[in-house]
Amino acid sequence: MTPLAPAPWRAGERAFPESLGLVPSPPKQLYTIGNREILNAPCVAIVGTRYPTPYGLRVTRQLSTTLADAGMCVVSGLAHGIDSCAHDTTLGARGKTVAILGGGVDQIYPPGNRVLYHRIARDGMVMSEFEPGHAHFRGCFPRRNRLIAGLASVTIVVEAGIKSGALITANYAADMGKMVAAVPGPIDAAESAGTNQLLRDGAHVIASVDDAITIARLASPDAFPAALSEAPDADQAAVLATLEPVPLSPDAIADRTGLASHHVLCALSALELQGLVQTLPTGEIRRR
Repeated sequence: MTPLAPAPWRAGERAFPESLGLVPSPPKQLYTIGNREILNAPCVAIVGTRYPTPYGLRVTRQLSTTLADAGMCVVSGLAHGIDSCAHDTTLGARGKTVAILGGGVDQIYPPGNRVLYHRIARDGMVMSEFEPGHAHFRGCFPRRNRLIAGLASVTIVVEAGIKSGALITANYAADMGKMVAAVPGPIDAAESAGTNQLLRDGAHVIASVDDAITIARLASPDAFPAALSEAPDADQAAVLATLEPVPLSPDAIADRTGLASHHVLCALSALELQGLVQTLPTGEIRRR
């Protein structure tokens, strides 16, 4: 049983996501299970192949944890592979996540994700534009992907083959004028052919987890500082003290402060927003 009953959410009602007005054939009504308030946070989509490599899963875990710790809401499509990993990792980090389905909000697909579905419904939110009971159908996933792209301020593709549905999500985001980012992979790996193509065509490169934070901040300039305001002042103070007198890499800061890497990245992002630190072309950080 789902923790909550499906609830209709009509365009024009309080807090209905205005960004969905940008998508082709914008939905006039959504159905949700879970906590709608999590959409008050800036949203980042993490999508990718159903058949990821260990590298793709590792990067997805790193990105999801970092974004969750920064107060972002991770949006994806509940598919096997990268999508499931993003949802699962975000929940494990006590973060916010939204799963958008291709069928009715009560139709669990794929069936193997039943446990994950119930966790998201309980601790995050499940969303669909279709009425409860509506079965998944041929062509439903591209329709779902446009909502993923519409809800998120930036779409990050971790691993995707040349015909991956994740590229459809990225194309929708680009058509709406939103930021698209991709994780580079080996040029001879089928799982990275689509992401490398996105990078060749102008997507932002995710070369480290702090790139995701920077891109998300640029995509959500008003909301992101508020999300980062929860970062402990003690972490920021420790990072600032460590940066005297010479610039350091994020890894070196983590070593010297004893802080976890994702806490260092969150603190650095907050400090950069406050104008207290600067990222050098070398990737090192210095005090202003």
